[in-house]
Amino acid sequence: MDDPRTQDIRTIAVIGHSGSGKTTLVEALLQRAGVIGRMGRTEDGSTVCDTEPEATSRGISTSLAFAPLDWTTAGRGYRVNVIDTPGHDDFGYAVDVALSVADLAVLVVAATNGVEPGTQRAWARCAALHLPALVFVTKEDKSGADFRRVLTDLQDRFGPTIRPLELPLGERADFHGIADLLTDTDADYDGEGHSHPVAAPSELAAEQHRLHEDLVEEVVTGDDDQLERYLAGDPLTPVEIGATLAAEIAAGSVVPVLVGSAITGVGITELLDHICLLGPPPRPTRVLVGGRETDVPADPDGEPLVHVFRTLSDPFVGQVSLIKVLSGTVQAEDHLTNTDTGAAERLHGLFRIRGADHLMAIRVPAGDIAAVAKLSDSPTRTLLARPGRPVTLGEPTWPEPGFAVAVHAASPAEEDRLPEALRRLCAEDPALVTEHVADTGQVLLRGTGDMHLDVAIERLERKFAVRAVTEPVRVAFRETLAAPVEVEGRVKKQSGGHGQFAVVRVRFTPASRGTGLTFESKVVGGAVPRQYVPAVQRGLTEAMAAGGAHGYPVVDLVAECVDGRYHSVDSSEMAFRAAAGHALREAVAQAGTVVLEPISAVQVSVPDSSTGDVLADLGARRAQVRGTRTLDGGTQVIEALVPAAELGRYVLDLRSLTGGWGSVQSTHDHYEVQPARAAARGRDR
Repeated sequence: MDDPRTQDIRTIAVIGHSGSGKTTLVEALLQRAGVIGRMGRTEDGSTVCDTEPEATSRGISTSLAFAPLDWTTAGRGYRVNVIDTPGHDDFGYAVDVALSVADLAVLVVAATNGVEPGTQRAWARCAALHLPALVFVTKEDKSGADFRRVLTDLQDRFGPTIRPLELPLGERADFHGIADLLTDTDADYDGEGHSHPVAAPSELAAEQHRLHEDLVEEVVTGDDDQLERYLAGDPLTPVEIGATLAAEIAAGSVVPVLVGSAITGVGITELLDHICLLGPPPRPTRVLVGGRETDVPADPDGEPLVHVFRTLSDPFVGQVSLIKVLSGTVQAEDHLTNTDTGAAERLHGLFRIRGADHLMAIRVPAGDIAAVAKLSDSPTRTLLARPGRPVTLGEPTWPEPGFAVAVHAASPAEEDRLPEALRRLCAEDPALVTEHVADTGQVLLRGTGDMHLDVAIERLERKFAVRAVTEPVRVAFRETLAAPVEVEGRVKKQSGGHGQFAVVRVRFTPASRGTGLTFESKVVGGAVPRQYVPAVQRGLTEAMAAGGAHGYPVVDLVAECVDGRYHSVDSSEMAFRAAAGHALREAVAQAGTVVLEPISAVQVSVPDSSTGDVLADLGARRAQVRGTRTLDGGTQVIEALVPAAELGRYVLDLRSLTGGWGSVQSTHDHYEVQPARAAARGRDR
């Protein structure tokens, strides 16, 4: 389909726990649709979607991958834009991006494992976006597979919207077909993945028919006309029931559960059919027009509106922008405008991405996904439209990156290129953030976990030819005076010629946290001439930044210059700056300092069964627990204040402590005095 109609486009995000079988399922979809002849394997990196070396070397997906296919069912052709997503929690941002442009989520669950931590997180992401979903239980042919146990697990965790749409014929090694509860028919598969209709097995027929009737009854309750006909005994066709079911799926009131095996191909045809016949067409997109929320319908005849949802660096093409057409229809060489900046952009050659391949696109209608090269002024989350259209996207709600390493170039020759390489890396993956910490002098690369950052460092070298060395993040401790003190700072160098002379007397008082330096001149009688007072303040600021007794920046002081002396010839701004610095150092020597440590506010989400262990671990990290609350499903949310020094690897430790179910969000809250015992323990480390 070179030019699909908007109503025939289905964009799906394949999501789920790491290792649940998402990428293999995408391979099976591509093979069944005739896109590929032979399925690749994740184990040897031969799949369509895992093309980057960082993914193939680890045997897992580490970024989004796109695999459009065409499918015909019930006499109608469809374009299915399949987006494969990573399952590892470190790459959750990629899942968020996929869901932001998808119209349906396909939640993949392994029949051998049931609901896993990544399943729960993927479901929560869909729920937050109110995105329609269906569940595909795969690996039904494997040893240990148990569809009914998995179905019960899904219903217990996610509620009554979970409804089976299929049952397996056989299980594990005997899995050979699908019972369709919508049509009350059965299909048996041969060894080549081809199906043919069969009668329901005697041991399953009664259960299948009962579940079919239950499904029909539940579906028709959402349509008054169909309910009236049903109660009157007027038979409803599968097409009529399917149309109502599709509306309920789109509304989120039903989440159907399908079953199959990507390896044997059983259930893949039915999955494609249901995606096309029951999945929603392109949905309206919520944008801001003049600051007010407005839904833009996916109208191919409307004014063009294009969403740049991801930016890539291609070694041959250069910058590639992935786009979804929200409204209208665009084609190559169209001229549009960045709605944020007003910058003009030209769509240089449209193409579609399938794995590592680029497929030329002539026209792209509303609801479809494509790529365009060399959009120079339109980064990720930009909207493109006709000039003068005041439309923007709302602020993103991505979680803050909670893991960091310090980075520096591996050689002097690469030092100058590192900042630009980091900028381009972060443009590709906005879940990465760079930060220069003035207190420690380190450049930090922040991400969602150690694997996320490991992959980022590898990509930095592969894509931008810059090698980076990582080291642990130094905690940005500070210090302040332990007590008030009044001291004198003196500079005297008068051995002939033009000398240096300045004396200042400064009264220091510790101040409230976060106030920095509050400086006031109380000199009377011109003991320090007015033109030199700013130099005194600057000298204090420089000396505080240079560090106190422990080498950390000195903060939160009230400094009152109460007296001083000057020389009409030998005094200068430089002399008074130096005298002020001597005064600060003398104050540190006389009054001593206390170390201030950064405190983070954390929100830890854990299963109820892990709450005790997590609270004990937080206690060992000197946490001040402020409260707990219970969410639906038994998840406990713990809110606490924790010293940043105790959180270096907490993301990883929490995963280990909770079997992968725990998650944490943290933000800097304030500074407070570090207990002496903690300071001593830190030095012992």
